[in-house]
Amino acid sequence: MFDQLETLTARVAPDVERWSLRAVRERTEQLIVRQDVPEAPQRGLDEGVMVSVAHAGGLGHAATADLSEAGLAQAFERARRLAQAAAGHMVFDPAELPAVRSRGGYAGRVERPVASLPLRERLEVVRAACAAIRTDSRIVDWEATLGSGETEQLLITSDGARNEQRWSQTIPHLQATAHVDGVTQTRSSAGQYNGWCQQGGLEVLERAAFASDGPRVAADALALAMAPQCPSGTMDVLLMPDQMMLQIHESIGHPLELDRILGDERNFAGTSFVTLDMFGHYAYGSELLNVSYDPSRPEQLASFGFDDEGEPARRELLIERGILKRPLGGAVSLARARRIRPDLQGVATARSSGWNRAPIDRMSNLNIEPGRSSLDEMIASIELGVMMRTNLSWSIDDSRNKFQFGCEWGRVIRDGRLAEVVRNPNYRGISATFWRSLAMVGDESTFEVMGTPFCGKGEPSQTLRVGHAAPACKFSGVAVFGGEE
Repeated sequence: MFDQLETLTARVAPDVERWSLRAVRERTEQLIVRQDVPEAPQRGLDEGVMVSVAHAGGLGHAATADLSEAGLAQAFERARRLAQAAAGHMVFDPAELPAVRSRGGYAGRVERPVASLPLRERLEVVRAACAAIRTDSRIVDWEATLGSGETEQLLITSDGARNEQRWSQTIPHLQATAHVDGVTQTRSSAGQYNGWCQQGGLEVLERAAFASDGPRVAADALALAMAPQCPSGTMDVLLMPDQMMLQIHESIGHPLELDRILGDERNFAGTSFVTLDMFGHYAYGSELLNVSYDPSRPEQLASFGFDDEGEPARRELLIERGILKRPLGGAVSLARARRIRPDLQGVATARSSGWNRAPIDRMSNLNIEPGRSSLDEMIASIELGVMMRTNLSWSIDDSRNKFQFGCEWGRVIRDGRLAEVVRNPNYRGISATFWRSLAMVGDESTFEVMGTPFCGKGEPSQTLRVGHAAPACKFSGVAVFGGEE
């Protein structure tokens, strides 16, 4: 596919100031077994190209699934016409964008490709994982799923860039619902929105304990159904990595996306409480908070060598010792923002959800760096608090500031010891002050690599894979509350 595209593009590329072509092919598979009954396998193949043209002060995009010479020529012509129509109406001059000349490749690490196991055997793996969940008649619903995908991408530009990248993703999931004496509770292996997401193949199932974790998930669901409601009040919270993932995503990731800060998303997903003048001095969190953009971690879901505009990607600190350093902004947003902040530095994180979407500023792998505290030390430091695991619900205002999050699992900490399990643990806060209450950061032994395949943003809408890794973290003086009986 890619070799032929390059040949055809050389024939039909227009005589304009600058052009690019990004081709994407993605194969996906979803295997589901619910209540020990397999559903029909879901398979998908999606491929096409996006072309972009910068000319005469305008920028235009066009996408096509027609990969013939005629189809490519038509797409380039549509993009050229759109660039002409946009000329004089742009909020920046495309001529200000840096030339994209990078050449290279990236291949995600895969030890054992999912497809190396025949479909019948893959289904048997999922069926066995599902059967292991129902350990008790009070488990009234149970499910195991295995999602997988392989993506190939080629980017070429008139400036001479050529970047070819390949990724494989594996997403296992277990879930159990228990009903005891009129109370129903659901527990999942890592979140009901597939928190166990990594690059790789069948080895991801081993890291996720897919084959053996079902009884634990069922036991947790039963314990929650028999547990009291979470207490309410101001107290410490100990957030485990599968909840830290959501906390990072909503109250650091989205607020730091530069297009939001510039106002682009206000009609759809909102803006940000962060402003351009905050970078370089604003205390986003306590001195314990170090947040990295890290596209280099091989098993993490959004690792890559180049973003979708062709910029080489490398690890950068966005927040260092609590101080806000740089936004999540690609070349287009940076060109605009630097008119106000010429010193502003971004990262290579302009990404798209597929061949028929233009790249926009997206969080990719956004991680909290490990600290020095063990889990035992954090528990021992808490006089009264709640340990919370696994995101269940979220609500946050359109500037990504005031939030209210709920978790599947809670456990009271009293006098430095773990006490009773509680259901429906929730907490609320304000992003601008919540991270300053960060009192302890877990060490490497508490650190987990997770992610989500369902980050939504953009008009037209784009749903994208994002990676998050974090240790357990303790926050002081947080508003905690439970559900109603």
